[in-house]
Amino acid sequence: MPELPNVSNPNPFTENNMTLSQKETEQGRVKGLVFNIQRYSIQDGPGIRTTVFFKGCPLRCKWCSNPESMNPRQELMVRAAKCDGCGKCIDVCSHNAIELHANYLNIDRSKCDLCLKCIDICTKDVIELSGTYMSVEEAMEECSKDEIFYQNSGGGVTLSGGEPLYQPEFALNMLKECKERALNTAIDTSGFASWKVIETILPYTDLVLFDIKHLDPERHKTATGVNNEIILDNLHKIVSSRTSRVWIRIPVIPTFNDSETYMGTLAETLGTIPVEKISLLGYHEWGKPKYASLGREYPPNGCTPPTQEKLESLQAIMQSKGLQVTIGY
Repeated sequence: MPELPNVSNPNPFTENNMTLSQKETEQGRVKGLVFNIQRYSIQDGPGIRTTVFFKGCPLRCKWCSNPESMNPRQELMVRAAKCDGCGKCIDVCSHNAIELHANYLNIDRSKCDLCLKCIDICTKDVIELSGTYMSVEEAMEECSKDEIFYQNSGGGVTLSGGEPLYQPEFALNMLKECKERALNTAIDTSGFASWKVIETILPYTDLVLFDIKHLDPERHKTATGVNNEIILDNLHKIVSSRTSRVWIRIPVIPTFNDSETYMGTLAETLGTIPVEKISLLGYHEWGKPKYASLGREYPPNGCTPPTQEKLESLQAIMQSKGLQVTIGY
């Protein structure tokens, strides 16, 4: 299976230079790489929102449900169930990157140059491009379609991913434009970014949805590929700045962070940090089919989705420490 690009180069702590996911137009404007814009979202902040999903992430969480968000470049996704085996895509591929095996399409992504001829020729929408370069104006045009819902529900625009802070210039310009239009703003982040980047975007961010995977640095690195020191440090700095509201999100991953002992320790830690809301989000496998469509194997993690009873027991532990905790978004 193909490996993803090395996300440590370019540096995810970029302050001024663009990342792989950003590019500059001839007019000097930055375009961002977006893999989805979800309208009428009710799970990414208060009210009805439009969530803009940025492509590219410095983490490699073993339970990630949006694997198309990891790669900071455009890539092809194959919906094998739609394929009728016509072979037209093979005929137009000048790099011999496509093979058909028993009506299953396989793309050698090391040969593919993203010419997109296969997408153009396919009438079944078997192959699709994940990631579209968009200007702020283009992204905001889509977001503005729901503006009446924002006004009536107290909603707005949420930047998610991937990791929105991995495209710092595009994220900043999006947030600034939202505030120019008096729209409520939120970012959904892992917190793995330079404080200089975070400090720059906070004045334009009404709400920070901050993920905490694990407090232990070694366990965190094993499961996500990165250390959590800068993440926890950034959380304290964001809260101390009093610039934005903060909601904590905790993905509950069986065998990783779902023990009663750990949840009690986490509750004691969060009890010292004045955040507005804490949510427990149960692990799920809804994104599992996407891995195959990207030519990747689903990471073995030994997990099964936690039961409602399990989530409620963890919620009770945290509430016993004086915290207000919800299950789900």
